[in-house]
Amino acid sequence: MSIEVGAKLQGKVTGITHFGAFVELPGGVTGLVHISEIADNYVKDVKDHLKLEDVVTVKVINVDKDGKIGLSIRKAVDRPEGEQAPQQQQRPPRNDRPFRREDRDGGGGRGGRGGFDRGPNRLTFEDKVSRFLKDSEERISSLKKNTEGKRGGRGARRV
Repeated sequence: MSIEVGAKLQGKVTGITHFGAFVELPGGVTGLVHISEIADNYVKDVKDHLKLEDVVTVKVINVDKDGKIGLSIRKAVDRPEGEQAPQQQQRPPRNDRPFRREDRDGGGGRGGRGGFDRGPNRLTFEDKVSRFLKDSEERISSLKKNTEGKRGGRGARRV
C-alpha cells in the first residue's frame, strides 16, 4: 500500500517519546506524530493524550525521500464547513522575567515608521548601539588602567 500525503488512515501507537508518538500504519510502515500535531491545545506530555496500543486516526502530512512519514492527529479530525480549529495555546514562557518596556525598540524600526509613538523613554537601535559602544570603551579603558601597574608580578626580576 502506497502512503500518500493527505490520506487519512487508522494506525496503532507503537511508541511514545517526549517529542511525539510513533504510529504503525497499514502495510507495516511507521510514521511519527509530532507533539505539536497531537491536539489543538498545548501538549506538555504526550502520555497525557496517548497510550501504547491506542488506535488513532491520522492524516499523512509529509513523506520524505528517505521514507520518514509525518503524521497529524489534529488535522485528521473532520470539522463542519466554516468551523476553524481552535487556536493553539501559546507555550508558557521559558523564563519568569516579565517583558520590560526597554526591551522593545522604536516600534517598527528607524524613524518611527511603524505607526507607533516612540515616547520619551524609547530608544532607537542606533541609540542603543552608541550607548553600548560608549559603555564598552569606558570599561576597556578602566581595565587597562587597573592592569598596567600590575605587570611583572612578585617573582624575581628577569635579567
